[in-house]
Amino acid sequence: MKKKYKLFLLLLFLTAGGYFIYRMIITHNPNPNFEIGQKLDSLNHVYVYYNGGIAHTSGRNLSVDGYNIGLSYQCVEFVKRYYYEFYKHKMPDTYGNAKDFFDSEVKDGKLNSRRNLIQYTNTNISKPQVGDLVIFDGHPGNSYGHVAIISNVSEKEIEIIQQNPGPYAASRVTFALKQNAGKYTIEQERALGWLRIP
Repeated sequence: MKKKYKLFLLLLFLTAGGYFIYRMIITHNPNPNFEIGQKLDSLNHVYVYYNGGIAHTSGRNLSVDGYNIGLSYQCVEFVKRYYYEFYKHKMPDTYGNAKDFFDSEVKDGKLNSRRNLIQYTNTNISKPQVGDLVIFDGHPGNSYGHVAIISNVSEKEIEIIQQNPGPYAASRVTFALKQNAGKYTIEQERALGWLRIP
């Protein structure tokens, strides 16, 4: 019985230690090349800031008129700040995780009333455009999902600009854009779709 108890305590200790290390990685800055809050990139003079660990937050960013832009340096904060500053667009629902920006109840090409944007499902007759907000589903390492802005579109690929992709990831990434039978698909398995100003 003592042996089983010691084994249980060892497993408990290792699990707790592993969880502590995991929390340190996702909430602190493991990359010494950047400081949290450092400007990394911009689109139309709206900046992308470095966040450190993906779960780190630096408080809530509110506009001067009280609009909730989001938790500073998270991906949601960047896309909402971009839409607020560049398009003067306020979303009716100012809360929600990244993946929640895509509403599976909204029919393709119709208004997503929570965001006041037109929603398109990935694999669509409507080609993604520069300025569209693209939504990615969650995964085991990030259950909240991810959102970014499409910064460039060509016949065969899209480029996104993103905030908080991880402490070592780039602010800009490209994905293949496939066209088949008159429909476009962003070739990224978690891409749910994109939202656009009406």
